[in-house]
Amino acid sequence: MFEWKNIKDDYRVLKMTPEEDEKRMNGMKALDPEEKIDVEEVLKGLENYYPRSRGWHWRDGRDQVREIGPFTYYEMSDPLKNSQPLPAAPSFGNIDPQPNAVITTEIASGRFEDDIRRMRMAAWHGADHLMVIRTAGQSHMEGLIEGTPQGTGGNPITRKHLRAQRKALDLIEDEVGRPLNYHSYVSGVAGPEVAVLFTEEGISGAHQDPQYNVLYRNVNMIRSFVDAAEAKSVMTYAGIAQIDGAHNANATAIEAWKVIPELMVQHGLNSMFSVLVGMKKSNICLSTVPPTAQPAPNLSIDLPYAVALREVFKEYKMRAQQNTKYMTSSTREATVTHITDLLISELTSADIQSTITPDEGRNVPWHIYNMEAIDNAKQAFAAFDGLMRMVKLRRDEDPLKSKVRELKEKAVLYLEEILEVGGYFNAVEAGFFVDSAEYPARNGDGIAREIEGGVGVGTVYERADDYMAPVTAHFGNNNIAQYDESAVDDPAKLIDGCTFEKPEKIVYIDELDPEDNVHTRMKKLEKYRHSSLIIPEMEWCGDGIIQITMFLPVEERTAEFAGIEVGRKLGLKEVECIGKEIMQLAEGTRVEIKGRVQFDIDLDELVIPPKPDIMSKEELRDIIKDDPMTVVAGTVGQDEHSVGLREILDIKHGGIEGFGIKFHYLGTSVPPEKLVDAAIETKADAILASTIISHDDIHYKNMRKIDEIAREKGIRDKVIICSGGTQVSNELAVQAGMDAGFGRGTHGNNVATFLVKERARRRENGEN
Repeated sequence: MFEWKNIKDDYRVLKMTPEEDEKRMNGMKALDPEEKIDVEEVLKGLENYYPRSRGWHWRDGRDQVREIGPFTYYEMSDPLKNSQPLPAAPSFGNIDPQPNAVITTEIASGRFEDDIRRMRMAAWHGADHLMVIRTAGQSHMEGLIEGTPQGTGGNPITRKHLRAQRKALDLIEDEVGRPLNYHSYVSGVAGPEVAVLFTEEGISGAHQDPQYNVLYRNVNMIRSFVDAAEAKSVMTYAGIAQIDGAHNANATAIEAWKVIPELMVQHGLNSMFSVLVGMKKSNICLSTVPPTAQPAPNLSIDLPYAVALREVFKEYKMRAQQNTKYMTSSTREATVTHITDLLISELTSADIQSTITPDEGRNVPWHIYNMEAIDNAKQAFAAFDGLMRMVKLRRDEDPLKSKVRELKEKAVLYLEEILEVGGYFNAVEAGFFVDSAEYPARNGDGIAREIEGGVGVGTVYERADDYMAPVTAHFGNNNIAQYDESAVDDPAKLIDGCTFEKPEKIVYIDELDPEDNVHTRMKKLEKYRHSSLIIPEMEWCGDGIIQITMFLPVEERTAEFAGIEVGRKLGLKEVECIGKEIMQLAEGTRVEIKGRVQFDIDLDELVIPPKPDIMSKEELRDIIKDDPMTVVAGTVGQDEHSVGLREILDIKHGGIEGFGIKFHYLGTSVPPEKLVDAAIETKADAILASTIISHDDIHYKNMRKIDEIAREKGIRDKVIICSGGTQVSNELAVQAGMDAGFGRGTHGNNVATFLVKERARRRENGEN
């Protein structure tokens, strides 16, 4: 049954009969874009599920010149079948160009059932590299976690977790029309076992770098590299793309821009180790992180590093990620840094673009910021499309030329020094790595580990001469020939196939804790999944969390706790300050709080007015061109406010002028009678009366006067009369004699649509 078909490179899909696929998916049907994904159905039959694909998938149709809507693109990949375009897309025919680079988002809520929903949203926004970030220290774990839910203190990667999400991703792939890469971590002293698990469960990308274990998890050096050899061998068999961990050096170093030569050395060590194990260079991805951020002049520092990497490692892939070292809670700051980093990605042709959000600074992993970060990348790449056809890097001129050369030279000297002290292990013991000085100087504050120390020390043993491992994708000599020469290239033949070929041999262990498991969590929130009740959410179903931004005219410390008190007085529970930014030391602080609401909304009782029927700009222009329209407009009574009305009128603000409607603007404080007389004099089709002041209902009283005067002068049935303003409701405006009222949020196309349709209605009914 397990027969694979190669699609391209290392990406393979299963050959299956419809019956096999139905059993594998437990009969789940295709997703309906207008219906929520049924997580309960996803969880059924997981013991019979196995992934339909293996290996990493690079986007199809990259670098093709293609026409999308009214534009020509040069660096885009195949479009999606279903997607969520950028906010401005309606102005361009709802086009949604997809960049060349694979787009990453990190999923981190801690409840894998809710992450399934987040994955679907992310895929619609254009992400195709979904990284499952565990809040428990997976790299600290010393074995596989089977049958264990959140009880370990976070979100460990279990077989059930992986299987449920991979099954959901099969459905989401079909919905959006693109393969989705699923990613986690092969690290810690359980690395080889995790690599086997990932191969069995269809993981297509993983972090794997023995240096990460040594430097940041104090895993014994020998154990880390032996484990890595086995793990990399398994990943190579499965076509799993490897991302290294060199970027952790500049995220950890005191002055990150000084460790660039070390970063290049770490990239080189892990990459060549992977190649020697057997991994294809096309599946080895360097995790590149710019060493600086604003207010540093980051392009002049970070770009030479990116250029040097691309040139030295030209046969490898580049995965670009924002540096979390400088992350704060400011969405604005994160976005600006993200975009400048994306410019470097464009200039150096990044293959994978990771997206980091302010969640890193807030420690609040929320749905909305995943989507915003994905859109940041998609929007920036769309803006940059074709850039390299118009500009080029001054690679052969200083300062870029000398800076790139300097970085390369220092990296080579760094490697030579490692050899001089006896190799990598000795260099680590001497504290060469993550030293805050700029090489070749050293401050002596690097991370030092002992060769005969660390987690797992003394646990590596030399294989016996007759050692045999009758399994697929095993690193080293299996000694199979002494047992069966015909099985040398297929050692698992000796045991009738291993779990890589026969998933039915996998022992599936469900969650064991009767209280802390996905089914009890979902049962508690059943009313929000299967009823008309809803509650705000930011992280998972039923969390009731909302975010509020405010300005408080006090200094930072006072503002923080005053903001928390505001939240409590609003009735929120568990209020926390998640962000604060000084506007001026004495004048005030911007504060962001989060809290939990104590109510829900019953959709069956919610009164939703009909959605406004707004004609397209093209329709409006065509109608007005064939049948011109004129209006008179002014701010009525003693009202001096004019900005809102001008935005409805002027072409600059998307007003009715842009559709060809001519207007006569009478100014502010216009008496009702003057509006009517102007309509008679200009033979206007409509009167637009703006009114903001509302004390003593003066706005509605003025509306009645306009209606009465128009009737007295005999033109009421010949002219359309509308009023508008922030305090105006359509219902009360009609009661006051208006044909329509337009409140807060009205735009020119709303008014133009009404005018055109009302004129047509009157003509059909013979009213004018």
